[in-house]
Amino acid sequence: MQDRVERGSPTEIASVFFRLGVFGFGGPAAHIAMMEQEVVERRRWLSRERFLDLVGATNLIPGPNSTEMAIHLGYLRGGLLGFVIAGVCFIVPAVLMTTLFAVLYVRYGSLPEVAPFLVGVKPAALSVIFFAMWRLGVKAVRGWQLAVVGVAVFAASLLGVPEILALLGGGIVGMLWLRGLKGVGLTALVAGLFTPSVARAASDGETTRIVGVTTLAVFLFFLKIGAILYGGGYVLVAFLEGELVHERGWLTQQQLLDAIALGQFTPGPILSTAAFIGYLMRGMPGAVVGAVGIFLPSFLFVLALNPIVPALRRSAWTGAFLDAINASAVALMLAVMVNLGRASLVAWEAWVIAGVATGVGFRWKVNPAWVIVGGGVAGYLLSLI
Repeated sequence: MQDRVERGSPTEIASVFFRLGVFGFGGPAAHIAMMEQEVVERRRWLSRERFLDLVGATNLIPGPNSTEMAIHLGYLRGGLLGFVIAGVCFIVPAVLMTTLFAVLYVRYGSLPEVAPFLVGVKPAALSVIFFAMWRLGVKAVRGWQLAVVGVAVFAASLLGVPEILALLGGGIVGMLWLRGLKGVGLTALVAGLFTPSVARAASDGETTRIVGVTTLAVFLFFLKIGAILYGGGYVLVAFLEGELVHERGWLTQQQLLDAIALGQFTPGPILSTAAFIGYLMRGMPGAVVGAVGIFLPSFLFVLALNPIVPALRRSAWTGAFLDAINASAVALMLAVMVNLGRASLVAWEAWVIAGVATGVGFRWKVNPAWVIVGGGVAGYLLSLI
């Protein structure tokens, strides 16, 4: 039986998710970690098990996972009004900052220097992800079979298996294994997760080329991306490079690199770079339709999915599937943490910040937003030494 979520005021929902949108540095895994700390640990809106079910379900649909989690949580806390408020408040700060940077970029031809802050933000985000992963993992990995599923998904992710395939493989094989289907064991699990993929996220048969860039064309392009994007920021980069630079010629390679850099140092969902790119192509209308287009599918997916998650939990078979998906989702968080660690822990300053942030997390229950901000400030101060 799923726990019942008490309704909250629109002001409360707006306050929580606007703050998360402003301080949400570190990428989707860090965003979800911050949400878990805020709505499960601190405010107790829902149980950790219910939160895990939403994380697992969100990983199965296209779009930005952390944005969809915000929308799910707003829906549970405030119905349709909360659904809109949470999503908008989480997205808007990043979109506004991104658009402002786009205006400055067009006017001055470059982005501000923020590397010292990133030196601190990324290792601090590692600490936030670690503690959320630990808390969620204790609930998700119940039994040795789910532990094996998690290890296999973790290994598959590190070896380059697309996230959605690793997640679905873990969910399906874990479900069969947990339900006692004969002949399904570790060999089948590993074979299922490590089978090479022949699926493509986008059609190779598209031959239509858009001549000229209209506001409608910008909207439709980003609507398509929002509707089919799996795998987060890195997959987004591949889409943008393939279509906007090489196929359509709407952006130069340098503009794309600058847009990617922008996504790394603004808070909130990385898909807010759609506003930056839209502004480069069509000015302020392009920024607006780019942001609306890329995030609109997430609202529609959550609206369709949220009501059926409790029903999935009540069924023995789909409940087992959710258990395996949840263990797999925690394993993917661990893989993200490892990859982020490889990329960010390359200097002594980063190691110091990561160690201090982890020590603070063990000693005190500090709001993750302040851990992230503190990491950024520490990175800047250490760069002056």
